[in-house]
Amino acid sequence: MARQMHQAPVSRLGHVVAPLVVVVAVLVIWQLVAAADVWPSTMLPAPTEVAQRLGHDWTASNLPLRTWIPLGEALVGCVVAAVIALPLGYLLARWPLAEAAASPLIAASQAVPAVAIAPLLVVWVGYGTIPVVLLCALMVFFPMALATVLGLRQIDHELLWAAALDGAHGWSLLWHLEWPLARKPILMGLRTGFTLSITGAVVGEFVMGGRGLGMVVSVESSGSDTTGLFATIIVLCLLAVAIYLIIWAVEVLTDPLRPANPKEIPAS
Repeated sequence: MARQMHQAPVSRLGHVVAPLVVVVAVLVIWQLVAAADVWPSTMLPAPTEVAQRLGHDWTASNLPLRTWIPLGEALVGCVVAAVIALPLGYLLARWPLAEAAASPLIAASQAVPAVAIAPLLVVWVGYGTIPVVLLCALMVFFPMALATVLGLRQIDHELLWAAALDGAHGWSLLWHLEWPLARKPILMGLRTGFTLSITGAVVGEFVMGGRGLGMVVSVESSGSDTTGLFATIIVLCLLAVAIYLIIWAVEVLTDPLRPANPKEIPAS
């Protein structure tokens, strides 16, 4: 019994309740620290002050519109990255020579910070939405490609050989065997990449200009508006969490191996 309980997966409700408990605990500790006047409110505003500021900005300004802008930039950047990263990841996983040639270069590209790439994109492309989208794509490219490689490499080669003997090849092999078995790591890479792309959009607007939350962060930072910064950061966190949960829900609901009734899962 103890062994079965130890191996039991976390329920879907647990995936929602556990983070909420952590968030409530953090807010309570934050409120207690702010009430104790350990730091002045200009350095650490109370959660109640941040909530009031967030409500005011959301209703009295164009904060909702500025929230949608980085979301669109992040989405387009993820699509651009996925179109290149997924086929490249497949090539690296199936062709060792390509991996030996490209993997060190891809890994080295991750050592370059986004704030260093942004000015180059301005010089090459100019200001506007396009360089921000490209920055988002560059930031999420490596996680997507790496997740694709890992997902495909975990497939048992004997399964691939058996499928090939049965006549599966090319698109048939990819769609009916490789994708179902590698989908979870690949979708995890997409999930991680999408949340990172939000950071890319904000950093891009912060450095290259824009009309989204990155511009809001830049203005609030230059004016030492700590309460406003906390409010904007909360919006960014909520946006990333919402994206993460949506992709996680898609991952669970589209799982071809998911039983219709979770209670039907046999105990090991």
